Amino acid sequence: MILDAGVLVAIERDESDAKDFVEAALQTREPLRTTAPIVSQVWRDGSRQVLLTRFLPSVDVLAFTANHVPLVGTLLRHSGTADVVDAHMLACAIHLEDSIITSDLGDFAHLAGHLGAESPSIHHWR
Repeated sequence: MILDAGVLVAIERDESDAKDFVEAALQTREPLRTTAPIVSQVWRDGSRQVLLTRFLPSVDVLAFTANHVPLVGTLLRHSGTADVVDAHMLACAIHLEDSIITSDLGDFAHLAGHLGAESPSIHHWR
C-alpha cells in the first residue's frame, strides 16, 4: 500500500489511529510504500521529526523517475488538475498494482476517475 502525506503527518503527530494502522499493516507484512515527493511534502527537520525519522526506514520510498512523466502528465491533463505529487502517487500505484491509503479521498477519486478499470484501489485510512 502506498501512503499519502496525511498518513505520514499523523505518524509524526503520534496520533493513535495512525499508530494502530501502521502496526496492523506491519503485522500482516503488507509492504508499506510512499513516494519521494510525499516525503518532501512533510519533511522539515529530521532532528525535530523524531517519529517520522524512525518510521521512514520501514517504508519503501519510491522515486519520481522519467518513466512516470507520461502517465503523470496524462492524469493531470484528463483531470484538469495540477497536483503532480498526487498524480505521481497514482502512477506508482498503477505501475505496482498497489492500493493507495489516503486521508483525502476526493482528490484521488477525481484523478482516478479518468482511469476506468486501470484505477487502483483507493482507501481512506481513518
